[in-house]
Amino acid sequence: MSQDNWKFSHNEANGATWTPGLREIFEYRDLGFKDSTNGDYVAHVIRHNGKKQADQVQKWHVHDCAFQMVYVLNGWATFEYEGEGVRTIKKGDCINQRPGIPHREIACSEDFEVLEVVSPANFATRVVEGPDGKLQAAE
Repeated sequence: MSQDNWKFSHNEANGATWTPGLREIFEYRDLGFKDSTNGDYVAHVIRHNGKKQADQVQKWHVHDCAFQMVYVLNGWATFEYEGEGVRTIKKGDCINQRPGIPHREIACSEDFEVLEVVSPANFATRVVEGPDGKLQAAE
């Protein structure tokens, strides 16, 4: 990773574009870090879009990344992390989600909104077996 070729970026709220992404129940606003850091980082705001449906994130999964920080801007979400237990993150909370930690979402509020920063920008998400030998979230 070389910061020598990073570019200055200014992502204005007035021109914000919200797009679909990893989660069916969320929409994403790219903040321009992927391009300005040549793919070293991605930063986006993620917010609930009002849809109510299950997706892969209720299953145990991991993100293949070197860094992942989540800061809650609004609402709350409950996750279960292997070795860390069930955690509810709420407005003003911040987590450093260590690389490769298996986790799953249990629930989130309809006003849930977060700022997420991940490295590298093009990280993969994989469904994995949980510590209890299951993929699915508890019913």
